[in-house]
Amino acid sequence: MKPRNNPTPYEQLPMLNAAVDNISMRELLMEFNEGMLLTLNVEMLAKLQYDREFYDLLPQFDYITCDSQIMYFYAKLVGMPIKERVSGSDFFPVFYNHYKDNPDVSVFICGGAEGVAETARQNVNAKVGREFVVGTSSPPMAFERNPEELDKVIDAINASGATVLMVALGSARQEKFMFQIRSRVPKVKMFLPLGGTVDYEAGTFPRPSPWVTNAGLEWLYRLVKEPKKRFKRYVIQQPPVLWLLLKQRLGIYRDPLDDGEVTREAS
Repeated sequence: MKPRNNPTPYEQLPMLNAAVDNISMRELLMEFNEGMLLTLNVEMLAKLQYDREFYDLLPQFDYITCDSQIMYFYAKLVGMPIKERVSGSDFFPVFYNHYKDNPDVSVFICGGAEGVAETARQNVNAKVGREFVVGTSSPPMAFERNPEELDKVIDAINASGATVLMVALGSARQEKFMFQIRSRVPKVKMFLPLGGTVDYEAGTFPRPSPWVTNAGLEWLYRLVKEPKKRFKRYVIQQPPVLWLLLKQRLGIYRDPLDDGEVTREAS
């Protein structure tokens, strides 16, 4: 597990080859005003077992929160309780309500299916009562590998004047994208890779009841709602993480990337 470049004053709890800041939602809201946020979930833990590029970015995040009820339960089980589950979908509404009267804070949303980010923009602005989300982009697949398409997105972010970039491109990809463009978007102070939050804000994917999330069953809810899209992630990729967490609890887990080698390409 690599040490953070800018460690927070909070206790860091090991989660396989990553570490979670033991921080509450309110503490994060009060203290995080610049830099990179990572809301760590089980899917990301799975990718961190083989994705060298994602793994190497970990030390550069300013805050890493627990975005998984399963991870929250695990921390309790091993006697390292986390103050609060801080998911992206919970954090963003708190974030925009906190900054709704601060004209120095504005958001650009990048990602989501065609039209979803724009709908989310309209909904958030209606709740906030001002042009809080000042721009959106739903770029084509693999746009970040196409210099022309990438330039279009960067130009749109800079033209908007946004100070916050919310990215919804999927786990690992959105985080890599943030670091890829960080030096080219000088007005942006806060980077929020919040994945499916844009769908919740747009209303295109209904949020489950709180009891579903609190019981650690949001993955099952999503699987039932979108079986084709979610099957590989929740049925194939994520269950092995539970075995790895058990190995960590028993003291026999070994970081597969610690020696600098990886057996398969990141997907």
